[in-house]
Amino acid sequence: MYSKQIFDQDCKQCKRLDDFLCAVKQLHPDYHARPVAPFGDSSARLLIVGLAPGMHGANATGRPFTGDYAGLLLYEALYQFGYSNQLKSEALTDGLVLKNCRITNAVKCLPPQNKPSSTEINQCNAYLAAELKTLPEQAVILALGLVAHQAVLKAYGLKQSSAKFFHNALHVLPEGLSLVDSYHTSRYNVQTKRLTKDMFADVFRTIGRLVS
Repeated sequence: MYSKQIFDQDCKQCKRLDDFLCAVKQLHPDYHARPVAPFGDSSARLLIVGLAPGMHGANATGRPFTGDYAGLLLYEALYQFGYSNQLKSEALTDGLVLKNCRITNAVKCLPPQNKPSSTEINQCNAYLAAELKTLPEQAVILALGLVAHQAVLKAYGLKQSSAKFFHNALHVLPEGLSLVDSYHTSRYNVQTKRLTKDMFADVFRTIGRLVS
C-alpha cells in the first residue's frame, strides 16, 4: 500500500530498536513487534502524528493507537467528530475504518521505555517527510505531543523555533498546510487531567474549521 519511501516493514536502520523488537518478539511471539505502518484514508486531509508504537498497543496489534490506553481518547474523538465508523479500536479485525483521516507515528518502531533517542527520531524522519509530501492541499496535521510536533517541523526543514508547541496551537506550514498541536493522549496526561476530553474536543473543533 505504501512506497518504501513512506514505510518499510523490513527497516532495520536503528540497531537498538531492531534488537529490542527481536527481544520483545521472543517474549511475546504473538505480537506484531515490527515497524508499524500508517493507518487510514490514503487521501485524507487530516494526518495525525503520534510519537511511536506502544508496547502492548500498536506494537502488539500492528495498528497505531490500537489496543492501548492512549487510543481510547483518540478514537473516541475521531468517532465523535465523524472521522471513524467506530468508537473503539481494539484489533486489526474489528472492522474500524477511518474517513478523511490517517494516523502515523514519528518513529515507526517500539522504543525501549517509550523513549526513542534523538538519533532514532532523526533516522525515521525521512519516512514522515515522504508521507507529508503525499498530503492534499489545505491538509491539516495534528501533532500529539512535543516530539511529534518537532518531527513535523524537521520533516519540512523548518527551525524548531519557528513554531512553539502548546495545546491547541495552530501553525501555518509550507504549501498551505496547517499544523495543530495537542498534548499526547497518554495514560499519564489523561489521568493527571493535563489533557481532558473537553480539551481534546476543542482541538478537533479547531481542525474542523480548517477541513470543512
